[in-house]
Amino acid sequence: MPQDASILYLSEAPSKLECIEYFGVHRLSETPCLKVPKAQGEKAIALARKLNLLNRDFKIQRLEDHLYIPLTQKPFRVDLKEFKNNLLEYEVSTHEFSERARHALRLIDVLEEKLAPHLLVSLPHAVDFVGDVAIVEIPPELENYKRMIGEAMLATNKRVSTVLAKSGAVGGVYRVRKFEVIAGVDNTKTVHKEHGCIFHVDLAKAYFSPRLSYEHSRITAQVKQGETVIDMFAGVGPFSILIAKKCTNVKIYAIDVNPDAIRYLKRNVKANNVVAKVTPILGDARQIIQEKLSGVADRIIMNLPENAIEYVDVACEALQTKGGIIHYYEFTNAPNPLETAKNRFDEAIKQTGRSLEKILMARTVRATAPYTWQVVVDARVR
Repeated sequence: MPQDASILYLSEAPSKLECIEYFGVHRLSETPCLKVPKAQGEKAIALARKLNLLNRDFKIQRLEDHLYIPLTQKPFRVDLKEFKNNLLEYEVSTHEFSERARHALRLIDVLEEKLAPHLLVSLPHAVDFVGDVAIVEIPPELENYKRMIGEAMLATNKRVSTVLAKSGAVGGVYRVRKFEVIAGVDNTKTVHKEHGCIFHVDLAKAYFSPRLSYEHSRITAQVKQGETVIDMFAGVGPFSILIAKKCTNVKIYAIDVNPDAIRYLKRNVKANNVVAKVTPILGDARQIIQEKLSGVADRIIMNLPENAIEYVDVACEALQTKGGIIHYYEFTNAPNPLETAKNRFDEAIKQTGRSLEKILMARTVRATAPYTWQVVVDARVR
């Protein structure tokens, strides 16, 4: 519902509420109406709708103990008969109603008269919202219309200030993506809220995906009191900070090689009041673990699906001697992605001298391209 929407509830009992939405007063207009006592409002609205008389261009009004229901036209004799048979008390008259100033809620509603039908079918369906920023992927056939699409997205999402178009894949040592501002404020910085936490991020300088919200929550729910967790590729801290926020007596080492990500991670640690639980560390996870964190962890998070497999050996080194839990992520385009990921992970662990005690769970996190998926394997390692 748009931010400026208002709601009028009509009911005799809370269990039978009917909600009439309107979207800001545009102007007053005198129109035929059905006036009924408030107690008969629900029945009268349903009857007007059944007779195809309810005028949806205006909002229903309540004055003292009566409702004024706008009608599309003056009722015919047969309509009046229905009123008489179904309503204990009513009056047909005219009344000044506030007209709804509606906003189109879908991208296609704004663009259907501006783009050819064969282009409309290519409109992006998946949009990521990070704070007040919308991120969209523009297909090649719509490249010349990207600014029009951006403006339409601003019109249909009132909480969005900036629309970014992806200009390439996530890549490089720092795992960043290039964007182009196609509408709104020329800014890639925002504040995102998730699971009661707030995250400051510059999307052009540090990776962040709202599509991993469930994973952040799922992993957090598994962490036990007193655990030491190493978040090997922490980014701006969505895993680390949520764990620290929700779990008691935990210690989290949050590592990232990207200086900008660590800068925002430190800011987010303070913003979420988890300074005592989260230790941000700038550097390569392999080097940091070998030098400082060997054998300390009960749980490892390996959210680097591009090449986490290359770090399985050092993740095993970070676990305590008795073993622990690893959450391993990877991209795969194999016919059976989950089995492939489990087998690859198992083989990598065997090469470290440790063993895979049990697969706790394996699931497909999301599709990232046709026939390509991000998957996660939760495993207990001895």
